[in-house]
Amino acid sequence: MNSYLMFVTQAVFNVALVLAVAPLLEGIIRKVTARVQSRQGPPLWQPYFDLAKLLTKEDIESGEAPAVQRFAGYLSLAAILTVACFVPLGSQPPLAVVGDGILLIYLLTLTGVATLLAGFAAGSTYSIFGASREMITMLALEPLFAITIVMGALKTQSLDLVGILNGSAYVSNGFPWAGTLMMVVLLFALQAFVGRVPFDIAEAETEIMEGPLVEYSGPKLALFKYSQMVKLFVYCALFAALFAPWGSGLIFPLSLAVLLLKVLILVLLVTLVAATHARLRIDQALRYYATLLGVGFVALLLALLGK
Repeated sequence: MNSYLMFVTQAVFNVALVLAVAPLLEGIIRKVTARVQSRQGPPLWQPYFDLAKLLTKEDIESGEAPAVQRFAGYLSLAAILTVACFVPLGSQPPLAVVGDGILLIYLLTLTGVATLLAGFAAGSTYSIFGASREMITMLALEPLFAITIVMGALKTQSLDLVGILNGSAYVSNGFPWAGTLMMVVLLFALQAFVGRVPFDIAEAETEIMEGPLVEYSGPKLALFKYSQMVKLFVYCALFAALFAPWGSGLIFPLSLAVLLLKVLILVLLVTLVAATHARLRIDQALRYYATLLGVGFVALLLALLGK
């Protein structure tokens, strides 16, 4: 009973932590972006106010709206929050004992699939166009994270997430060349994974008006916005667990503080790239993704050779 209570407590803590911190990271992004562009920018707490405003609006929807369109936002947020329970946030991930690397890949993909479902179900020309771009991006990017998990499984001889997410396949006692190459690949892909400029091609507010989410408003839009904020936190935490596990062995409060510092550094990197680059065209982005995927397969080949 005590172990079950601890399991539930850790899961609730992980979910509460990402829900609490994710909007703050979004606020930091907005503030730093404004400073880089010589503006004052909104207050750090503005994303909390935005979410609260959307959540308290009337939930207006057409009576003919398909069920998929109604529940896609809940699915997106639920999937990424479940992923948060597989990520070591200052302690062992609570769901790691009931899942493996394959399930983690499925859940990460499900977050994007929910956005696809939302866009295609809405039926709007803009939403379908944005969903099509999102689908192309997923097909190009998701194999990269799958390659990373496979490399970790090759080193640990298991799909167990506790072993894969402690950096053993990518640091000193792992694959030195393959791990370093894969770290560079995922670092260059992080901007695209979290959908930030110059890779926010699916939304492209100035081109297709929020893309897959153009038909959403109020609480349902808040769910998608919250999901995007949490996604940034989760992907940065996953990157830190895979390639920068140092400090995870400290006692709990310190290990969490070290993790949050690493996440903040990655968020600042994402922010600086977004603030200093223009959005890529879809063909430019696809060439970029193809290059990353090719280098990722080279890293996998090196891992198979034990390099």
